Amino acid sequence: MLTFLTLLFLLLLFLILIRKRKPVIISHWHHLVQGLRVSVEDFYEEVDGLIDVRKIPDVKVWVEHFHEGGIASAKRMYLLISRREYVFHVCAAPFGKDFFVSWWLGEIPSSVISNIPLLGPLLITMFRPETFYRIDTALMFQDSVHSAVVEVLDQKMKGQGLRLLSESERKPIMRELFRKKM
Repeated sequence: MLTFLTLLFLLLLFLILIRKRKPVIISHWHHLVQGLRVSVEDFYEEVDGLIDVRKIPDVKVWVEHFHEGGIASAKRMYLLISRREYVFHVCAAPFGKDFFVSWWLGEIPSSVISNIPLLGPLLITMFRPETFYRIDTALMFQDSVHSAVVEVLDQKMKGQGLRLLSESERKPIMRELFRKKM
């Protein structure tokens, strides 16, 4: 019986340590464009092309499908753009007779170490401290991806004779970018 409980405990510990961590959202942007008709796949392809042209170091781009709700709900296609511990989830989709674009920038909690109770946060603070460099590169990543998304949106809107976004419509909504005080 003790062996079974030990194995069960080790299995639960293993599952806790390897579970996929959801990103902590640190900024968001969205816009609904009235009357815009665009292929989602073309939109994502053009954003991917602009990301490639920008030569952002350590960037990865791919498409994933996520359920809109529960497991039986329809799926929606997202463009994911990651760099180190940061990931953008870009959504472009028709919304009635309009077109919706949004992105969510999240920070993925650091590795398996963050799952270790009590000791994890201490180890992360010691070996991956917040620095001005890390904050600056996170902001540069955000600005680079945001400008690529807005540039593609501008091209699509201009091509269909629609009003371009104003300066206030272009600004992302910032959350608490870094929770720790430096």
